Amino acid sequence: MKPPSLFKVNLFTFFKLPSAWWCGVRLRYMDDQKAVVTVKHRWFNQNPFNSMFWAVQGMAAEFSTGIMVSTAIRQSGKRISMLVQNNNANFSKKAMGRITFTCEDGHLIAQAVKNTVETGEGQTFWMKSVGVNTDGVVVSTFNFEWTVRIKN
Repeated sequence: MKPPSLFKVNLFTFFKLPSAWWCGVRLRYMDDQKAVVTVKHRWFNQNPFNSMFWAVQGMAAEFSTGIMVSTAIRQSGKRISMLVQNNNANFSKKAMGRITFTCEDGHLIAQAVKNTVETGEGQTFWMKSVGVNTDGVVVSTFNFEWTVRIKN
């Protein structure tokens, strides 16, 4: 899978996901197995406890999974919908400074897309994104259950 340019993805974010863009969510790296997204703690994305609001972390974490799903669907050439069906998260430390979310579950996508194209049935799969601070300490872990299905 040839990944889209980082500039184009971040420009897409500006126009289609403006709340994520204004909060500082940026794609930094992506290939067919891994995506890396960063977000920096700032006054406009903080909670009353002087750390990053959990929903901002969720946007960055979801983006690190969803950009790979979206790219795989686009490259399949098929009309396939994608949607987060479930998610859960664990917060282990205050998120301050630059947080880097990494998802390394890209290998799960191709089979799900292939199965939904072949069977016409929706497919689900879980992807994990781990957020670490600049010291390498895990601040949060998000799991997203994606569903993909052929559009009618």
